[in-house]
Amino acid sequence: MTSAHRPRPTLVRAMPSPPTRLRTAALRTIRALVTALRTPAESTEPLFAHAPRRWQRVAPYVVAFGFAVTLLPVTTTVLTQDYRLGGGWSGALATAQAAPLLLAVTRPLSAWWIVFGADVIGGILLWGADGLAGRPWPWTPMVIVGYLLLMLCLGLRESRRTLLAVWLATGLAGLFFELLSQDRSDGSHLLLFVLSGVFLVVAAALRERGHAQRKLAEQETISEAERSRRTLLEERARIARELHDVVAHHMSVITVQADSAPYRIDGLPGPAREEFATIAASARESLAEMRRLLAVLRSDGSEGERTPQPGLDRLQHLVEATVRAGVPAELSLPAELGAVPPAVDLSAYRIVQEALANVVRHASGARTRVSVAADGSWLTVLVVNGPAAERTSPLETTGTGHGLVGMRERVRLTGGTLDTGPLPDGGFRVAARLPLATGGSAPADPAPEAGLRPEAALRPEADRDLALDSETEPGPGPGPGVKATGAGSVPVRSATPEPEDTP
Repeated sequence: MTSAHRPRPTLVRAMPSPPTRLRTAALRTIRALVTALRTPAESTEPLFAHAPRRWQRVAPYVVAFGFAVTLLPVTTTVLTQDYRLGGGWSGALATAQAAPLLLAVTRPLSAWWIVFGADVIGGILLWGADGLAGRPWPWTPMVIVGYLLLMLCLGLRESRRTLLAVWLATGLAGLFFELLSQDRSDGSHLLLFVLSGVFLVVAAALRERGHAQRKLAEQETISEAERSRRTLLEERARIARELHDVVAHHMSVITVQADSAPYRIDGLPGPAREEFATIAASARESLAEMRRLLAVLRSDGSEGERTPQPGLDRLQHLVEATVRAGVPAELSLPAELGAVPPAVDLSAYRIVQEALANVVRHASGARTRVSVAADGSWLTVLVVNGPAAERTSPLETTGTGHGLVGMRERVRLTGGTLDTGPLPDGGFRVAARLPLATGGSAPADPAPEAGLRPEAALRPEADRDLALDSETEPGPGPGPGVKATGAGSVPVRSATPEPEDTP
């Protein structure tokens, strides 16, 4: 066979034997543990640095200082008098074992290296001391107490791998002294090994629990902000859908008037006819664009919205429905409000609707008064309820409810003002002031007139005067079971629900 047809030799890579693999894995694990002991946590903040109260943030320093100043003289005295160790060695060991506890508040791993080295050196020195007979060795009681405090600090700061390496190092040191002298060992190394493991596990569990709680609080804050933003966008889309009908009506009127102008006006010049035709075409194009905009704003389930938008003329029906739901509500509404812009008319109705819905939800059974007044420039809407005998659900305080968000958006849309808040007696008020001007900006504050000023409706005293204490005797118009409030008011149903009414 030629060299070109000779088979190439197959290289077979020898697989390591099981003992070799175990030895490699063990060396890799040891290197990882040693690296963990040499790599402290990145954070050097004091323990409990983010605690909400000042005494909690100061507590680690106080505890560490208390242990340090207590263990230092006690260790020195015990080593000198009981173990009969030289005074110089006793003082040096006591200082090395107690003073680093202050460092453990910010750098527990560095403190552990100092304390652990001092404990090992102390065990070696005590091995040859004259007073060792009958006393704990290799770890004295003071060593165990200080070491356990250090384990708590380590568990609250370092990673799991570092804690495991510290625990194993503690066990190896105890095993070393056990092999050094089994006769003098009293089992304190086993006690420290077990207790240090327990303290490390408990401290690590507390640290991870606190970390999880902080993450959960951050996530709740983010979710709350996203929910508020989503609620606001949904409410704005809903308001835009409702205003579509108002704007579309005006655009339709413009189209009809422009189309019919050549037939209604005799002798209309040709350029004028073309101008009216252009106006009609632009109006029809605007209507088409508005329909596309409404299709974008329409959310799921809103395709069936075909009913006309309500206004102030529907307030009496709204209050009667609230009475049937179990809320003793009354309405004060002038017989003649005059011309009200469609957007203001719709916004006023929705504000009352949301306020009454909140009364039913949060203060069922509370006496409620709805007042609407106009002075020529401003429309004042006031809803005041008394305290509830039993709250059915907690009040919204984060601003994520559709009710208050919708009120604010509608008032901002019309250029008015809104004031909401609790009353001293436990009730709640909603006071809105909406401009009746049809221009692009809100009108100036009206001049002082007889009666209630619009800005007075935003004060709790005015709430009480207008909504709770301004009742007059009903005139001859309303029949039995009907109450009227104020001159020229519209009669409403009695505030007490009838027995046959059901929510």
